[in-house]
Amino acid sequence: MFETFDSFQKAFYDLRMVGFSRYDLSVLGNDHALQEKFGSAYLSAKDMEDDPHVPRAAFVSEEGIGELEGVIIGGAFYIPSYIAMAATAAAGVTATATAAAVAIVGLPAAAIGVLLARRVHQHHKDYYADQIAKGGILLWVRVSDKKREKLAVDILKGHSGKDVHVHDWSI
Repeated sequence: MFETFDSFQKAFYDLRMVGFSRYDLSVLGNDHALQEKFGSAYLSAKDMEDDPHVPRAAFVSEEGIGELEGVIIGGAFYIPSYIAMAATAAAGVTATATAAAVAIVGLPAAAIGVLLARRVHQHHKDYYADQIAKGGILLWVRVSDKKREKLAVDILKGHSGKDVHVHDWSI
């Protein structure tokens, strides 16, 4: 359990650097998955950390969110712009008119893309802020042997992981 996103992310990256697969690492599932499983009951991180049936999800890095934002903004600009360009080019319009059509269609679409990308980024931040408010960000690590177990525990504790312990169950 981590009290800050920064310490959590550093532990995640260090685990990846020493060879843990992203499939061996999981975080708490989203609110929808938790509500399906537990209803509207308030559960703290401490309540959920030892439950093997708690919904889990893959970690999405800040870089991954940045790439998604780029795709949203770029796609929002590119697709309408391409359609406008193709339509004006097919009509035999001049290059200046085609550029104007692309600007008229593409720039507002890109602005909408920026707003959508900001929403994605804020949702990502809120997800982890909510976990911190409920006691901390949970990170589960699947290990295959005692050597990897010790390595994972050392990394988690080295990045201020709280209540780091081992379970004999696996998911």
